[in-house]
Amino acid sequence: MIRSGNPALKDSTFLDIGSGSVVSREGTMTLNGTIHRTATLLLLAFLTGAWSWSQTFAADGSIAPMASIYMWGGLIGGLVLALVTIFKKTWSPVTAPLYAIAKGFALGAISAIYNAQFDGIVLQALMLTGAILLAMLMAYRSGLVKATENFKLGVAAATGGIMLVYLASIVLGLFGIRIPMIHESGMVGIGFSLFVVVIASLNLVLDFDFIESGVEQGAPKYMEWYGAFGLMVTLVWLYLEMLRLLAKLQSRD
Repeated sequence: MIRSGNPALKDSTFLDIGSGSVVSREGTMTLNGTIHRTATLLLLAFLTGAWSWSQTFAADGSIAPMASIYMWGGLIGGLVLALVTIFKKTWSPVTAPLYAIAKGFALGAISAIYNAQFDGIVLQALMLTGAILLAMLMAYRSGLVKATENFKLGVAAATGGIMLVYLASIVLGLFGIRIPMIHESGMVGIGFSLFVVVIASLNLVLDFDFIESGVEQGAPKYMEWYGAFGLMVTLVWLYLEMLRLLAKLQSRD
């Protein structure tokens, strides 16, 4: 059984695509293919992110009106495309790149705003996210961290709990109610962000395990895009959480 805290990479994914179909070796999922697809998605997100970053501020230094369009348009568009990708996996060769493009627009605007408040924070967040990705990959490949069923269950449960907290924050925020401490720069807020960063990092292990399982089971070629999409979802989450954590830490200086 394959279990992942990432909703895109769930237990039934390989059952959903029809294990009884016969696929030629040239038409099956490969590790190198998934790596290439992931690199493509990251490049697309970087390009659109760089563009929206350049459009975030007006000449007088104020936030330009287009910044909100890029940010909210990218977030909402990315959510819609993510849902479409999850429910229509065969469309992932098209929807996964579109998801990366949409998320890039949102991340560029968000990153520019953070960097204006805390100079250099974006570079730090990017470097830390990349370092965590490499560290978790090495830990997984070396067998230091194993994606056992208990490990998967624990990470999935923690991820679900975090998502419920964020959902509650959004709903309560509509009524002007703010969950105390966890969004602030105090010890509780920093501790919460550290916990979320750790869980997001552990989700990378589940993503690696999902991709490896797909390769071993001879999943269809389009699952390379789907696996890359799932990994992209986790990396976006990890990067945003890293930004929040660094912002809280720098607010205490």
